[in-house]
Amino acid sequence: MSVSQLTNAAQDYLKAIWSATEWSPTPITVTQLAERMGVRAATVSDGIRRLVDKGLLEHEPYGSIELTEEGRVHAVSMVRRHRLLETFLVELLDYDWTEVHDEAEVLEHAVSDAFVERIDARLGHPLRDPHGDPIPTADGRPHRPNAIPLADAPADTELAVERVSDADHAVLASVGRLGIRPGAGLTVQYRAADAGGLACVAGTAPVELSAAQVAAVWVAAV
Repeated sequence: MSVSQLTNAAQDYLKAIWSATEWSPTPITVTQLAERMGVRAATVSDGIRRLVDKGLLEHEPYGSIELTEEGRVHAVSMVRRHRLLETFLVELLDYDWTEVHDEAEVLEHAVSDAFVERIDARLGHPLRDPHGDPIPTADGRPHRPNAIPLADAPADTELAVERVSDADHAVLASVGRLGIRPGAGLTVQYRAADAGGLACVAGTAPVELSAAQVAAVWVAAV
């Protein structure tokens, strides 16, 4: 079975399940997947049951959801499509990085494998999408950068922004306005008054980040 033979909903489930554990070791639950997908838990349970029957998922009642090897292959393929399309929209069509997720969500189900590979070649085989998320290779190898959450970063250490989560568009936009994007320099100064917030220097400018902004940023020591 190729990924194109799956329904759009099945493709979305597999992509969401894989993406949820890309930056966290904790498997996703039905409730969390329903929240992520914006549907009822009963709808997700039905979808998961069908994917288990197809051999793409493993799921014990009330337990976590795990991809089978075949499910992982399809999931990574969809992640690759999505992130290449996001990069294409930003790099060649001048979309803002806050706009591309929803467009890519639609396009990823419509384009052919050949189209995706032509985008990859046209872009020069990029390694990361506009938000810093790694783009899996054509043979399905993910390559997550050696990055840590900003909340765990030491103070007074020169850091480079590796990733900004696009899960919340408002947070993504606010972080971007502060100049915090993949490749930007960042230094933690001290914990801010806001619980979970940080006072930092972004480039040369002092900034105060809320807990939600901090949670969206991943960094690596320079």
